[in-house]
Amino acid sequence: MGIVAWFEVVSPGVLTTVQDRGRHGHGGSGLTASGAADRTAHDAANRLVGNHPGAATLEVTAGGLVLRSAGSTIVAVTGARTEVTVNTRPRGDWARIHLQDNDLLSIAAPSNGLRSYLAVRGGIEAPEVLGSRSTDTLSGTGPAPVRTGDRLHVGGLTGTLPTEDQFPPPAPIGDPVELRVAPGPRDDWFTTASVQALLRESWTVTPHIDRVGIRLRGEEPLHRSRREELPSEGMVPGALQVPPEGHPVLFLADHPVTGGYPVIAVVVRADLPLAAQLRPGYRVRFRPTR
Repeated sequence: MGIVAWFEVVSPGVLTTVQDRGRHGHGGSGLTASGAADRTAHDAANRLVGNHPGAATLEVTAGGLVLRSAGSTIVAVTGARTEVTVNTRPRGDWARIHLQDNDLLSIAAPSNGLRSYLAVRGGIEAPEVLGSRSTDTLSGTGPAPVRTGDRLHVGGLTGTLPTEDQFPPPAPIGDPVELRVAPGPRDDWFTTASVQALLRESWTVTPHIDRVGIRLRGEEPLHRSRREELPSEGMVPGALQVPPEGHPVLFLADHPVTGGYPVIAVVVRADLPLAAQLRPGYRVRFRPTR
């Protein structure tokens, strides 16, 4: 089976970007690592089609992506559970799919979760910027988000196809979603009652959500015990930064590298893929790691 020459983008969906494992080591230049928001799903898609770990995938937010294949190849869709069709015929997600020339691949809006990952055997070809093909939506670094009419070329980062042609999908996201957090580094800037409330209450995902972060809302805001200005300090994925109105923002892959509001807690790295699948209306509970 030959490698597809390219895909024609018939519809880009709500937001589709090229993502790999990110560009690390450039925080001093003001660039976050970026990369796939749900690294677990991104890696699984690459493994299903036998790609090198560094191959780029398409991160599809809220579905709607439609591609036409020029040539024949192998693809897989992982991440948020969604209906995948080829020429309007249903095909499975979290499974290997063979495409022929002129096939029309469609990824619907997800039934559970937010972000899906499309891997093609060989990877999505795009110019590397500082060692990565990832789209950083905050800084504008990397390829532009996918648009109607784009031609997406396929690279050559292939390895051996696994014997499995499908992987077990993740369990449905619960209600509420539980995310583990480590306290601080600025939990001492908040009242004891507010630190306790962060871990006791449910927080609702608002419509203000993108690759930079998620604005959460609780029944009551978190209250600070210190009122002075905080000098800007480094931020990491998973940081729960609390602006003056008292409702936390959970930073994701394209977070700023510094921030001037206190961070009350940080979601552990192992739970960031789950955080990347949160969508408006989901409820979140934070659990301490200790």
